[in-house]
Amino acid sequence: MTTNKTPQQILGFWTLLSLIAGNMIGAGIYLVPSSLAPFGNIGLWAWVFTGIGALLLALIFANLSLRITKSGGPYAYCQEAFGDFVGFEIAYNYWIAAWIGNAALVVSIIGYLAYFFPNLPHQKLLSFIIELALIWTFTAVNILGLRSSGFVQVVTTILKLLPLVLLIALGLFVVNPQHFTTGNIPQAHPWQSLNSAAILTLWSFIGLESATIPSEAAVNPKTIWRATVFGVVGVTIIYFISTIAIIGVIPYAQLKSSVSPFADAAQIIFGHFAALLHMSTATAEKFGGALVAGGALVAAIGALNGWTLVQAQLPLAATRDNLFPAIFGKTNSEGTPVWSLIISSTVISIFLCFTLSDNLVKEFTFIILLATMSQLIPYFFTCCAEMYFLFTQPEKFNSRNFSKYLTLCLLAAAYAFWAVAGAGQDVISYGMLLFLLGVPMYAWIKRKKNK
Repeated sequence: MTTNKTPQQILGFWTLLSLIAGNMIGAGIYLVPSSLAPFGNIGLWAWVFTGIGALLLALIFANLSLRITKSGGPYAYCQEAFGDFVGFEIAYNYWIAAWIGNAALVVSIIGYLAYFFPNLPHQKLLSFIIELALIWTFTAVNILGLRSSGFVQVVTTILKLLPLVLLIALGLFVVNPQHFTTGNIPQAHPWQSLNSAAILTLWSFIGLESATIPSEAAVNPKTIWRATVFGVVGVTIIYFISTIAIIGVIPYAQLKSSVSPFADAAQIIFGHFAALLHMSTATAEKFGGALVAGGALVAAIGALNGWTLVQAQLPLAATRDNLFPAIFGKTNSEGTPVWSLIISSTVISIFLCFTLSDNLVKEFTFIILLATMSQLIPYFFTCCAEMYFLFTQPEKFNSRNFSKYLTLCLLAAAYAFWAVAGAGQDVISYGMLLFLLGVPMYAWIKRKKNK
């Protein structure tokens, strides 16, 4: 076992692109169309609005990756700009958000397995055992090294995209234009409705910074830039077109009450093409539902693999600056932070005990929202870090493009601030408490660092 070994530069464009797409396209997108249905066609504009905001943030991360090449993503940029305290808080909050998010992912996997095994959710102990098996399987995959976890990420990303692309391609032939003209019209003001809908779509873009976290293992910084920008643009297009297909197949009134909109749409679409598929209508509908449920299952599994990588790599970067306990920096011959993975997965395993009680599941859901908000804070700080470098290191920027860079920073920071504010007062309050809990830990680590 070694300490702080620099990983090999083995992550190419397709692996990094898969890491971003895989982390963004998790289980959430399969439920978002139902959540957006009460907002009518404004839900489509929400995807556009959020996609533009996500692209602004992606450009900030991509540009910073060209100038700061050490691993850590938001932690590395904020620590470089604002010093140890802000850097530690970003790493601490991001790490907590990552492993809580992974706990949520394995719970969602049980939900999609229920499509094939309907009694599984009622068997709490069996579900818990499966959740633990998933957590530790992908912990083992990541311990083997970035090459193995990257391969799994590429494969699962391809598998999760195939059902979505097929659904879009076939669904556009079944779309009923009247569903868009007779859709539900929200009672609230259009801007208020857009604001509420955009907050819902934002959760599907968390992970846009994933390629910047293991940046030292990337082939070169330009690869990170291309993967980040193309990944966000590509995923936004998939989200938007798939939502059009869903709305065009399922009327708003029916979509609002659907608990599995993609599976419901797939049943209708494949039932329409039953003769072409040489199947009975019932068989085609069942096949379509199973295909999409399987795609959702793979989506959650792929996201679990990607976030397992992320939850270990960011603490590793902080440990190198003596801002995380030293054990998080111990690596094996592949440069993998083994103990960081083991500690994170152990905490998740303990946290999953909450799912054994129906009463605690509601609290668990709130903590997931809190974790998501904790990831928005690093976005805002990263935008501010870019502005800091813009004014303090002007020689690293093209003077002719100063206004362009400044405008990008201001727009991205404004969007991140709006996203945090839109999380709601309760979540912001608890997020602040989470932030403050890191202060005594930082004091302890700083004391050891000074010694």
